Amino acid sequence: MKLLLSVIAGLLLTLSASSQTRVVHGELVTFNTFPVKNVKVTSKKAKSTITSDSLGQFTIVCYMKDVIQIKPKVFRPVKKRVGPDTDTLHINLIFIDTKPNRLLATGMGYVKEDELTYALSNLQDENNEFCNYNHIFDLIQGRLAGVQVVNNQVIIRGMTSINSSNEALYVVDGVITGSIDWIVPCNVRSINVLKDGMAAIYGARGSNGVVVIETKSGSD
Repeated sequence: MKLLLSVIAGLLLTLSASSQTRVVHGELVTFNTFPVKNVKVTSKKAKSTITSDSLGQFTIVCYMKDVIQIKPKVFRPVKKRVGPDTDTLHINLIFIDTKPNRLLATGMGYVKEDELTYALSNLQDENNEFCNYNHIFDLIQGRLAGVQVVNNQVIIRGMTSINSSNEALYVVDGVITGSIDWIVPCNVRSINVLKDGMAAIYGARGSNGVVVIETKSGSD
């Protein structure tokens, strides 16, 4: 009887696990345009692995509340949590632009050489994750090293203030501004932090460091 109960329990566990699995269809692109081929996609819990096809597409089996993991050599790693309504995923892989990576990207068949050359010359705006952030301060906190955001003020660590405030100076499209909370992350072309010698060109105003933002609309 104990053996029979053990078998039944095992079958129930198997059926329960299978009922929680789901199939997720996905597409990998880079620069929001070109398909990325030959990249391994893994479901963390279900331990399934699949490789994207010539169109950058993949179909993978995973569990509910699973995590889709992508760790290609020349792109930033990606993790996507599988929610109750996740059936499809469109993933833009961010290319890490170095000379060796350019050779690897084409040599390993991730992208075509002419597509990568065109993208690097014409589609740099698409090679970022800025649209993944809801607010400009979330973007700054998530992407810029050595900074912290306190009450919607950017504080650059390691700077010694000679002013009454520790807040960094903001320069947007070449113009000094007192606030950046109106900027939509998806409209950001580039964002950088200047400090020490690089911030000296702004004189005393740059003593707390400088956050330099270039927007897509400002550079049109």
